[in-house]
Amino acid sequence: MTTTSRYPIPDTRSAGEAGHWWDEAVGYEVYVRSFADSNGDGIGDLAGIAERLPHLADLGVDVIWLTPFYPSPQADFGYDVADHTDVDPTHGTLADFDELLARAHDLGLRVMVDLVPNHTSSEHRWFRSALGEGVDSPFRDHYVWRDPAPDGGPPNNWFSIFGGRAWTFDEASGQYYMHLFLPEQPDLNWAEPAVGEAFTEILRFWLARGVDGFRIDVAHSLTEDPSFADNPPSPDLPPGTEPTEFDHLDHVHDLDQASNVDVYRSWRPIADEADALLLGEVYLAEPERVWRYVDDGALHRAFFFGLNRRDWDPVAFAADLRHAAAVIPQGWAWVQGSHDESRNVSRFGGGDLGVERALALWVAMFGLPGTPVLYQGEELGLPDGEVAPEDRLDPVAAVRPDDARDPARTPMPWTTGRHHGFTTGEPWLRSAPRPPGETLEHQARDAGSPYRRMRDLLWARRRTRVGRRGAVRWWPAPPGVVAYARDGVAHAANLTDVPVTVAPRGSWVVDHAVGEVTLDDAGLRLGPRAGAILEGA
Repeated sequence: MTTTSRYPIPDTRSAGEAGHWWDEAVGYEVYVRSFADSNGDGIGDLAGIAERLPHLADLGVDVIWLTPFYPSPQADFGYDVADHTDVDPTHGTLADFDELLARAHDLGLRVMVDLVPNHTSSEHRWFRSALGEGVDSPFRDHYVWRDPAPDGGPPNNWFSIFGGRAWTFDEASGQYYMHLFLPEQPDLNWAEPAVGEAFTEILRFWLARGVDGFRIDVAHSLTEDPSFADNPPSPDLPPGTEPTEFDHLDHVHDLDQASNVDVYRSWRPIADEADALLLGEVYLAEPERVWRYVDDGALHRAFFFGLNRRDWDPVAFAADLRHAAAVIPQGWAWVQGSHDESRNVSRFGGGDLGVERALALWVAMFGLPGTPVLYQGEELGLPDGEVAPEDRLDPVAAVRPDDARDPARTPMPWTTGRHHGFTTGEPWLRSAPRPPGETLEHQARDAGSPYRRMRDLLWARRRTRVGRRGAVRWWPAPPGVVAYARDGVAHAANLTDVPVTVAPRGSWVVDHAVGEVTLDDAGLRLGPRAGAILEGA
């Protein structure tokens, strides 16, 4: 593909390579602020991540996703981006990024960066011009502006996810600007061609540096219905109740517009030129609504969030995995958690029980078509960190204290020493010390630890990847059990708390077991919360 961009894209594909590198990859989310601090200021940085890359390579993951490290006032901890093509000084420099990327590639790891196309920081030069110069600014139409309603109030009934109305009034111009999140995060106007042109260059900037893909933030919310009509009340809202918050509305006009997909189709040739992954955070409940985002020519992958904000329910979880895999058979990015919700182990019952349930669920997910993605600390079986109410920093905490994301964002516990080896200073987020058994230092020495069990499972998945091709062939299984084969590899996981027996179709041997697993002429017996990877005999 010929381009006149300032940023020529290197060709990273191998001669004769079939498929895509992400087809059998496992991802790992690095929450940059909390992963590793190299300079003692208490905030994670790129140099700290680079120092810890051997841990990720040894763990057995293939690609890391870095949360935003761009210049930002940190109103939403980096998701309020002030410059999409630089590094915030608290996280390092572009040279540090290049060094991290080079080290990762040397270790066989690929690197994805977080792209935030829905909004910018209110400190971005585009918005500062749009606000300061008013309607005469060349960047005014980069953002969503509307005249007041007849009564002088907001243009419609839309609400912000972070609380309050989705509109802030600008007295100088007499108009409101839209923000799906904080007022410090004004929404971009994707109906303005210049916005698309700017993001094309942002993509090319990072691809030219050698990145391997993009995780796209709130990928379902770039565009709006041009009518800007009021959203109807949510079907779950009692009749006659006045909507007062985001969840009270049915978001037919502000989310999930068909024009979102057009944006990704325009990006696809740029990504395909570099064999780079486009992975969307399409936070929609129904898999059928996510499907068109990964339809031909749009995103390569979308996250499956169907289990992320739910407590343990083995029967429902198994059914939901099977349904999702049928809706998007080419594969999802399978996850159990992220920096935006309570950790999987805490939601799944906590302690050893939560760890065993999470591992069994990973066995079920690891064989399905797609790209599983771990959130940092899940390899250690970490529960939520303990953050006192007065120490919580998440802007969501001010609106919905029970939904604060801080407990999932506490610093990574590397060692049993001060601040668990995360920093020599004071961590940016104060939390209670974790017990020694939750640290990597301790778990690396214990063959039965969550870390050793997860590492063994990841390497078993890598070892068997050659035979894991083709469509999913489901085996008959009791409710709460996931069992299927794909060519020469099968995965079976008992998510329930009672023993079960599965009758495999064909001849198999157990390659790797999690929990109590027996295979003989009577069938495959799986103990409570047990799973197995099998190979065709």
